[in-house]
Amino acid sequence: MNSKILYQNLIRFIVLILAQIFIFNKINLGGWLNPMVYPLYILLLPFETNKNLSLLLAFIMGIIIDLFTASIGLHTSALVFMAYMRPVSFRLINSSKNYEAGIMPGINDLGYIWFITYTFFLIFSHHLFFFFVEAFSFDEFGYTLLRVLLNTLVSSLLIIIIDILFKPIKRNR
Repeated sequence: MNSKILYQNLIRFIVLILAQIFIFNKINLGGWLNPMVYPLYILLLPFETNKNLSLLLAFIMGIIIDLFTASIGLHTSALVFMAYMRPVSFRLINSSKNYEAGIMPGINDLGYIWFITYTFFLIFSHHLFFFFVEAFSFDEFGYTLLRVLLNTLVSSLLIIIIDILFKPIKRNR
């Protein structure tokens, strides 16, 4: 990983944590919607990122979010689960391009359909783990599943919008 990519990922790590803590954690619509954009950091890690490094970064980010939300490991465990599922998503979701060094998982390099599918799959995995561990029961299975689906939709849409707004458009020279 070159220094430019390392610097970009460090800035993204800090900005997403601050945005989650100070903006998105303040949005709570009746206990139904709690948008989570911090998983975008794991989504946008380069393809060549080592699995163990992905899990470690997810753990560190999750711990920081948990410290500010007093959620006792909930964000950490869900984000580590998502980082664990990331290589699975690469195998399940086909791309017209090979997953190789230099190609970043995003709309610019792999297109809208791939990124939307990738985002929904991993955010659904994250939210499914998060909300069922939070509920710690299957007594209200329908209610919890509805929360998973609504939050997956809202969080994924926000993540896609953020990716579109903050990624420079590649120009052919």
